[in-house]
Amino acid sequence: MTKLSALDSKQPIAEIVKTMTRTNLRYGLNKGYSTTPLPKASRPSQRKGIQSTRNKFVRSIIREVAGFSPYERRVLELLRNSKDKKARKLTKKRLGTMLRSKRKLEELGTVIQESRRAH
Repeated sequence: MTKLSALDSKQPIAEIVKTMTRTNLRYGLNKGYSTTPLPKASRPSQRKGIQSTRNKFVRSIIREVAGFSPYERRVLELLRNSKDKKARKLTKKRLGTMLRSKRKLEELGTVIQESRRAH
């Protein structure tokens, strides 16, 4: 990547500086002693939230054994009767945020679809 093409692009300057190597110059965007950049190791915090296959399996077994909680059964019934707004409001009240509510409704919606496919 040449200096001119890097500066002409629409990328932010901070991104350009990260991608360019240093040039042994005293001035400019990529000034300083030329070094080879080390690859960054991924931190455990960046892996957080990624579901492993074992974890997924364990959760499916627990769901199979324990079943649904009472509010989830109520939401399932609301979704079957096409009262989506009421179901959304109920899950938001129980789970706290709209994002969690949407995820739960999506999960329960897939459960309904699977049960329809099974019959």
